[in-house]
Amino acid sequence: MKTFTKTTLALLTAAVMTTSAFANDTVEERLQSAKGSVEALGTTLENMGANVDTSVDLSGAYTFSQKAAVYNAKHAELQEQFNTLNAQ
Repeated sequence: MKTFTKTTLALLTAAVMTTSAFANDTVEERLQSAKGSVEALGTTLENMGANVDTSVDLSGAYTFSQKAAVYNAKHAELQEQFNTLNAQ
């Protein structure tokens, strides 16, 4: 019975560690996706002839989620600029 308990505990620990590792990858992937979206939309706007500022101030953004939120806000700003240009 002790061996069964130890084995179960070891498997549970491994599962939790694996889940945590995947969770971190997901947050990192969201940040990379947000960066890519800003860059792609910036390039599209430049190709449309717009003056574009794709710079992002990450001061105070310490976690991946905070950084992704800053990039998402920048994307929203650029999307508004795109919508305005596209409507003309």
